[in-house]
Amino acid sequence: MAWNVFKFCTALRGLGSIMILLVLGVVGVSYYAVVITNYGPALAAGGLDSLIAFVVLVLFHFLLVMLLWSYFSVVFTDPGAVPPNWRPAVDEESGDNDPLTASEFPSDQENGRVRFCRKCNQLKPPRCHHCSVCGRCVLKMDHHCVWVVNCVGALNYKNFLLFLFYTFLETSLVTLSLLPHFIAFFSDGDIPGTPGTLATTFLAFVLNLAFALSVMGFLIMHISLVAANTTTIEAYEKKSTPKWRYDLGRKRNFEQVFGMDRKYWFVPGYSEEDLRRMPALHGLEYPSKPDLGAQEF
Repeated sequence: MAWNVFKFCTALRGLGSIMILLVLGVVGVSYYAVVITNYGPALAAGGLDSLIAFVVLVLFHFLLVMLLWSYFSVVFTDPGAVPPNWRPAVDEESGDNDPLTASEFPSDQENGRVRFCRKCNQLKPPRCHHCSVCGRCVLKMDHHCVWVVNCVGALNYKNFLLFLFYTFLETSLVTLSLLPHFIAFFSDGDIPGTPGTLATTFLAFVLNLAFALSVMGFLIMHISLVAANTTTIEAYEKKSTPKWRYDLGRKRNFEQVFGMDRKYWFVPGYSEEDLRRMPALHGLEYPSKPDLGAQEF
């Protein structure tokens, strides 16, 4: 029997807010090593060292603000719940009336377009999946992330991608800025600082290097998912499907996640204009290829 990787998240239910504290702990160690121990004091050194320290500190604080903004936007933003008594729209042109009761949905596979969740006892919009950790259906669910103690779905997926993006940039910056100090640990000369500050610098370098490498892998994976307009769950479920009905081209696929207003691409949230003209941002309706209209997951 094939192992379902998505069931692994249920074993991590008990971690809860501990993961948030862990993230803040890594941020605190990094801040102490970069700002308090190394580059803050270097501002008073004068010359090129002061200039380098100034640039590092400006970039560090900017990326830190964007990282925390994106992170807590994922944590506190509802990923997307199915509206009460939601029903699919009636196709007036073809004259099809979508069923309105659960009794007309014996199983998910018997209808190509509309599915029914037996656990929530409600109809499921397109691309919606039930999360066993949250105990409810989530619009365009990607996965349940223990690092944000929340599901990642239609309404916070952009925030999650920005969190990965700024985490990669921040951890890479910390790794590069602490690299000379890390190399100094293996030199024969004396290293300035107390045992506590040296240990913090060493720990911050190792942690940020590990996070930078791991987050880079996740970021590359999710960039490929956005380019194909699919989610982690959909990619797992449609391995045998050669064509994907929601793949409208890389530009339109990107806009369905980040919006059309470029001023909002790198910040959590969308412009009012995008929210008004792009139903996909609300998680209930998605444009698709007409020749693949019967395909559904």
